[in-house]
Amino acid sequence: MACVDGLFGFAYALSRNRAVAQDLVQEAYVRALAARHKAAPDDNIRGWLFTILHNVWKNEVRRRRPEALEDSPALIEALADPGADPERLLGRREAADRLRGAIEALPAPFREVVALRCVEGFSYREVATILGCPAGTVMSRLARARSLLRGSLEPGANGRGRP
Repeated sequence: MACVDGLFGFAYALSRNRAVAQDLVQEAYVRALAARHKAAPDDNIRGWLFTILHNVWKNEVRRRRPEALEDSPALIEALADPGADPERLLGRREAADRLRGAIEALPAPFREVVALRCVEGFSYREVATILGCPAGTVMSRLARARSLLRGSLEPGANGRGRP
């Protein structure tokens, strides 16, 4: 249960839908519990759970072609510290929203590697295992994703890279 937040974050990055992400995490845990005899105590259980979640997502995509996924509303921040500078908080929130939007706009293969490597902190090898592709592919996708993010986050960018 220790990596529920990480699994949810990855599921949300994949699906861009809160309800679907919750269902994906639940299904991943159900499948992990059913297959718990297959995991050795010294296995990377966290990576194993992320692999299961990714496979559940791939099966879901295959089962029904992706529907138009709704844009989820931005998360409302908890009550701010009364002594905090409101302009600074707003600036941070706007920057976080821009970054979140730029990540969500990435094509799925790039979004996956960003979520697993940059958000969840998996190694390149672990990301490759989770996604079922070579580590070189992970590195290439991550480099391309970072380039796309830089381009879309530059001042004056129109969301498609450089203006």
